[in-house]
Amino acid sequence: MPARDPLSDDQIAAALADLDGWRAEADDDGTWIARDFAFADFQEAFAFLVRVAFVAEDMDHHPEISNVYDRVSLGLSTHDAGNRVTETDLAFAARVDALPGADAA
Repeated sequence: MPARDPLSDDQIAAALADLDGWRAEADDDGTWIARDFAFADFQEAFAFLVRVAFVAEDMDHHPEISNVYDRVSLGLSTHDAGNRVTETDLAFAARVDALPGADAA
């Protein structure tokens, strides 16, 4: 399992160069990486979410999820690292990117 130590802003920026469509976000409560997906319809969006759920369970790491009809947004941070981005989040994002349908943006 990847490390769950918080990454620096520079480490996050460097990692995001290899993760298509992901961006860094922050507020007073922490930092996270996020990506938005657009699908042809609700059924495709929901099928993608099911595949994301299997990744989440396999990694014992669960994203923030928003779904409205054909749109899916994912946010990743590690709660036990103070709601900061860790290697676990980056590994999760890479696995999501490899899922069928992840090329939707």
